[in-house]
Amino acid sequence: MTEGSPAPVLRAFRRRDLRAMPGFKAMAWLCIIALYMPLAVLIIFSFNDNRSVVRWTEFSLDWYAKALANDGIRNAALVSVKIALFATVISTVVATMAALATTRTRGFRGQGLVYGIINQPLMIPEIVTAIATLSLFALIKRLTGVTGVGYLMMAHAAFCIPFAYMPIRARLETMTLTMEQAAADLYATPLKAFALITLPLLGPGIVSGAMLAFVVSLDDVIITLLVAGPGETTLPIYILGAIRRGITPEINAVSTILVAVSVLLVVLLFFVQRRMQR
Repeated sequence: MTEGSPAPVLRAFRRRDLRAMPGFKAMAWLCIIALYMPLAVLIIFSFNDNRSVVRWTEFSLDWYAKALANDGIRNAALVSVKIALFATVISTVVATMAALATTRTRGFRGQGLVYGIINQPLMIPEIVTAIATLSLFALIKRLTGVTGVGYLMMAHAAFCIPFAYMPIRARLETMTLTMEQAAADLYATPLKAFALITLPLLGPGIVSGAMLAFVVSLDDVIITLLVAGPGETTLPIYILGAIRRGITPEINAVSTILVAVSVLLVVLLFFVQRRMQR
């Protein structure tokens, strides 16, 4: 073997490659099966003609028709979408400003603490966040006498901020300052440079953060369960109440629709990111 041959380097790389380790493929398939088999069972039995969710009889779309005709499900879905859209807009705007403030400035004392404060809600148990939010809003309601769905919207928006912040900050950290500095050299104002340079380049991160925030808000249960008032039943809360009366293929049908929406968002995100990176 000649000196400088790449063969030893390739062998060393293969030794470090996880895919070359014994049992890696089997473990990967085991994880995939554990994650997606319950979803497969749910989707299959949502097309079951029988009311039972464990005994298959024949293919039917009746449960989807019943779910779509159910006024309770439609009202809950509408409430969920309204809250999720509001939370997505607010959390994405705040997360974008926070990401810019922590990545497009010189390093400062306590920067690590700021990162920790922004991401801390991800580490705190959600039930603790829900109880704290409930206590704060109860105090505000007592002092102001103001009630309404706005409290639930603000709770969702606050909870979604760190989820939107992560992909936006990750995108900013991969962007160099070269083009922004070039725009400044050409006498562009900071606002114009942001609008014409930074914002378009940041687009994939903003879209990723917004979609993640939307999904997190759409399927939240714990915060909604404690903060929601009368007439503020979201779709997850409706499903939770229906399950207590017994699981039916109608619930499977609604859950399958939620899975389809999530998959659609992921596919849309993939194509948007590819288009923006061209």
